[in-house]
Amino acid sequence: MSIRWLTVFLDLPASGFEAAEQFWLEVTAGERSARRGPDGEFCTVLPANGDAYLRVQRVRDGVGGRHLDLHIDLDAESLADVATRASALGAKLRHVEDGLTVLDSPGGFTFCLVRWDGETTVPDPIELDAGGPNRLDQLCLDIPPDRFEAECSFWSSLTGWTLRPGILPEFAYLKRAAGMPIRLLLQRRAEAEPKDVVSAHVDLACADVPALAERHVAPGARVLGTFAHWTAMVDPAGQPYCLTVASQ
Repeated sequence: MSIRWLTVFLDLPASGFEAAEQFWLEVTAGERSARRGPDGEFCTVLPANGDAYLRVQRVRDGVGGRHLDLHIDLDAESLADVATRASALGAKLRHVEDGLTVLDSPGGFTFCLVRWDGETTVPDPIELDAGGPNRLDQLCLDIPPDRFEAECSFWSSLTGWTLRPGILPEFAYLKRAAGMPIRLLLQRRAEAEPKDVVSAHVDLACADVPALAERHVAPGARVLGTFAHWTAMVDPAGQPYCLTVASQ
């Protein structure tokens, strides 16, 4: 399989960007890389050990969101070949430049194809002063109900990873390939909205969800709701995420 690594992008709005960026650096115990891009809009969150898999981007317009980079082993398959496969499965090609191909999934979720640079080592969990060991280890795709089956089929076919049922009927997940830093979870929303497309949020797995929630509130997060298997949060930029028990 040509997909060798995954990177999650936190796409943060310009308003409140600094506070949100600092929040994510703190709760992941990461260091910020040098800024990149024409306006210094990109940076990588550098873990204490292992290879980076989290990046931050300041968006020019809108409220931001999340997107995913698939790192492709160019000795196995070119970016163009993967893009052709994705298009045949229903993806829409948005942009191509040297070393970067941007597409939308059939449900409208943006993802990028980039070159694999040899990343192999998943960072260890971190320990803040509450919540025990924890790590950002999952990206959840939030899918309109009428697009759920098609989106599940697309991601399973594109990655070659086995689709399995989740803990509740509205969830499915892709069996994480060995050495991948995150798992892909797919959630069927209860209701559709006008012009609804697939969005995403990140999940942090931890040993003590209530304690870690309190720790995240201190630097600016808010608790949206507490459920049996997770606590829903919102970061300082107003973007949702969850604290969960460990994923598989």
